[in-house]
Amino acid sequence: MAVFGLAVADLTDRAEMPAADAEAPAEDSATPSEAGEPTVQIRALSSDGAGVGKLADGRVIFVPRTAPGDTVRVRITHGKPRWARGKLRELIVPSPYRVAPACPYYEECGGCTLQHVAYPQQLHWKGDTVREALRRIAGVDVALPEVVPSPRERGYRSRMTFTLIRLPGGRVVAGLHHLAVPHRIVDVDEGCILPEPAVASAWTALRKAWGEGARRLPSGRKLRLTLRAVDEGVILVVQGGQGPGRPDILLREVEGLVAVWADTPKGAKRLLAGLKHVHDTRFEETLPTGPTTFLQVNREASEALHRWVVEQARVSAGERVVDAYCGVGLYGRELARLGAHVVGLERDPDATRSARTAAPEGFTVLAGAVEDRMAEALPADLVILNPPRTGVDARVTEALQVAGPPRLIYASCDPATLARDIGRLSSSYEVEEVRAFDLFPQTAHVEVVVVLKRTAAEPQSE
Repeated sequence: MAVFGLAVADLTDRAEMPAADAEAPAEDSATPSEAGEPTVQIRALSSDGAGVGKLADGRVIFVPRTAPGDTVRVRITHGKPRWARGKLRELIVPSPYRVAPACPYYEECGGCTLQHVAYPQQLHWKGDTVREALRRIAGVDVALPEVVPSPRERGYRSRMTFTLIRLPGGRVVAGLHHLAVPHRIVDVDEGCILPEPAVASAWTALRKAWGEGARRLPSGRKLRLTLRAVDEGVILVVQGGQGPGRPDILLREVEGLVAVWADTPKGAKRLLAGLKHVHDTRFEETLPTGPTTFLQVNREASEALHRWVVEQARVSAGERVVDAYCGVGLYGRELARLGAHVVGLERDPDATRSARTAAPEGFTVLAGAVEDRMAEALPADLVILNPPRTGVDARVTEALQVAGPPRLIYASCDPATLARDIGRLSSSYEVEEVRAFDLFPQTAHVEVVVVLKRTAAEPQSE
């Protein structure tokens, strides 16, 4: 039976063939078919969810929409000295892990990558992804981490972004990027399995309401349309284009739509119509939110992650905590209510305002980049890091090595940058606990939380 292994690429070139794949057994070799298209046994999944096999010449080949255990015939679409990418041409022997995709757009759409893989195996693969990233990039060996499943495998996203392209003759294509040709857009109407019901309903209604050529939206060839569920309903954020369009008509004709915003190229947000102030309730706390304020898209799965982080914090009254990249302050606010003195660090103005709104005693927020303000927030008994996908700035890990706390909790949405940063901290910290959370079923993304404890004493000043 095939193993859900991982092909993790080095951060300097994620497309390069991983060294681990060079050790594949001989039976994974491919043999050319009569049509000149190789037959490949798929034995693993790569970090982007593509199946991984091996060609007769020793190169690793990545084939989207395949699963470990498949025997497939492929057409090579890109070739390099050490690796190749291919397109599935024929499923010869299906994997026992394979299931029928639920989405009618799955064959071409790049929004999901793992719908063809049974959900328990998606979870197993994500745990292996985390373990292998830590091993290869950070040099840290850990047991296969638990991956907490999402309560919902479909209909879990509270926020969806679609791309709209206006074509000659008044035609409009609006949806998600094509799997094989990213500059193409797959037209997505009803049937996408990712959004929450309110967001899906608003998207269907919006397509009907925007009129011929989408004339009721801002003008311009290309727009990015983000629909976001909030307590009051759904808001629409339009990025790109010129002019307001007719947001008043959209509000009237799209049931549940409560506001239309424009997000300008310079990052300014302009209300075009509807409610200026909206709210989002998370973990029994209602906070004001801006049109682009970051919150996890999977509400239910993120609650399990949140509770585990708070549990691992194990704060006592009077302890000092730094909540870095704190966003709206969900961790910091709760830890302050448990008696800790928490300093939040956040650069986004909307998130900073939300975090400061009705903040509990003991929680303060410093506005600015974490790398600019971490040193003044230290010392602390605990630091929580929850950075964007790019990970933390090197200046942050340097500050933590010099004057970091006894314990760190690092929450990440990218195992590779997480592992890079843990590698940077390895002279001062060691991994104590790892747990993953599936906030993005049907995709290759996984959220990871690592608890680290300090092993090196703080340097003594001369």
